Amino acid sequence: MTGEYALTLSCPDRVGVVYAVSGFLAERDGNILDSQQFSDPGSGRFFMRVHFHARLPLDELRNEFADLVGANRMEWQLHDLAVKPRVLVLASRQGHCLNDLLYRFRTGSLRGELVSVVSNHRDLSDITEAGGVEFMHLPVGDANRAEQEQQLLDIVSAERVDVVVLARYMQVLSDSFCEKLPGQIINIHHSFLPSFKGAKPYHQAYERGVKLIGATAHYVTPDLDEGPIIEQETARVDHAMAPERLAAAGRDLESIVLARGLSWHLEHRVLLNEDRTVVFR
Repeated sequence: MTGEYALTLSCPDRVGVVYAVSGFLAERDGNILDSQQFSDPGSGRFFMRVHFHARLPLDELRNEFADLVGANRMEWQLHDLAVKPRVLVLASRQGHCLNDLLYRFRTGSLRGELVSVVSNHRDLSDITEAGGVEFMHLPVGDANRAEQEQQLLDIVSAERVDVVVLARYMQVLSDSFCEKLPGQIINIHHSFLPSFKGAKPYHQAYERGVKLIGATAHYVTPDLDEGPIIEQETARVDHAMAPERLAAAGRDLESIVLARGLSWHLEHRVLLNEDRTVVFR
């Protein structure tokens, strides 16, 4: 029986890495379906993603590939594409990103398994449960923040969650929480040129006559909204658009960018490169 796999790796850039990987697969009758590489002169690292078929089971491939790792100082992962990554979504009261994700999971356009939605409010319970997904209400405030985050970590562990998605979850996660899940939390937020922070950013943008609005999907780190960027998108706006229309356009961008970034993560197309990402689309 043939399995379908994705191998991702990074290592110091040197001659022979592609040869070593392709040779390893050829010796085991592996059939390469797609291969992408990138050499970064800034960091001096080489990045690679290989999508292939092989007859060997995952554990055997992993054990045998480990022999290549030491000589090439590789950081690597090997994934069985028949196994769907498990996703936990956190949301608050704004439902546009959540509603979009629910639809994409239901139609199979996101190749993961949405295990549940957790919110600090009850507003989104109806659309979640209508989509056949479990909804969990975990209110949070200054008095119980540590306890609530431990409940989230318990869910991640019990449900074997691979990635946590912040679908307009309007809470700042603690440094401790972020450090426990490096490269496993994806956030979406608006991004303007120029940037407006605080309350009513679309009203601020309207008052300044902004001509571009945008959205950014990124990994979450202890540095607020400064984690490695996965995807961004912008839209042109003009003087005739009231703040409400700017906000509506922004919601569309946020939904699209979050879904796109999550899709690439679930397909093992995103590799971390220090504070940046390499995305093999």
